[in-house]
Amino acid sequence: MIEKLRESATAIQERIGDRKPAIAMVLGSGLGELGDELKDPIFIPYEEIPHYPVSTVAGHKGRLVCGELAGRQVLVAQGRQHFYEGYPMSDVIFPVRTMRVLGARTLVLTNAAGGINPSFGEGTLMLIEDHINLFGTNPLIGANVEELGPRFSDMTRCYSARLKELARQVAAQEGIDLAAGVYAGVTGPSYETPAEIRYLRTIGADAVGMSTVPEAIAARHGGMEIMGISCITNMAAGILDKELDHSEVMVTAERIKEDFKRLIRQIVGQMPGEQES
Repeated sequence: MIEKLRESATAIQERIGDRKPAIAMVLGSGLGELGDELKDPIFIPYEEIPHYPVSTVAGHKGRLVCGELAGRQVLVAQGRQHFYEGYPMSDVIFPVRTMRVLGARTLVLTNAAGGINPSFGEGTLMLIEDHINLFGTNPLIGANVEELGPRFSDMTRCYSARLKELARQVAAQEGIDLAAGVYAGVTGPSYETPAEIRYLRTIGADAVGMSTVPEAIAARHGGMEIMGISCITNMAAGILDKELDHSEVMVTAERIKEDFKRLIRQIVGQMPGEQES
């Protein structure tokens, strides 16, 4: 694993030259357009990176972009790898671990999610306060590589308190409504049943999706500082009297994208210069 990560990181570093992005980002379904707006971008398709898994889902461009956003060098993943695509967890978290090996200390995770909290509406941006892992597995299972992190990784403060506070301040400054809540991660690819949504609401989830949690666990394991934002692209099963469709996810993401991009851009521009673990 560590040798594959080094080979991937070396190949990426050769493409981006002397750039040293300390901030990495993963952009979810319909949200990848932000990566097209970086200054002096370098695009690297996933298939051109050794050992790097590719994206197969609509709305995911499947490439890394290195460039400048709000005066900061960032490394952006336009699209992610999902457990439901058939990838093992080691591949799902491979990109995040590669970013860490490259030297990134801060990770911004974004996703499209289904709303469970009835106070949310379609198009709500939700700051992830915490998550619930319902994947039925953990990406850290198996032999631990000490270079990547400790055997037992503390998750008490998985999502950085200071980055959450920064996100709230920026949202207020920009006049953007930013909700906050707990994200439940499930395997998919089928959407949840109304009974499952009632269960998720009972155990404290405000939104549900099929990503993010494995990446957050791996990033925290590696000592990265994490911020997560969900775009509530649809209300979960049973909340509204209608069936769910992935095209709806893309339509809502398109509608909210300008607020989303403005929020992320301003947050990155105001991030502290040195990220803590």
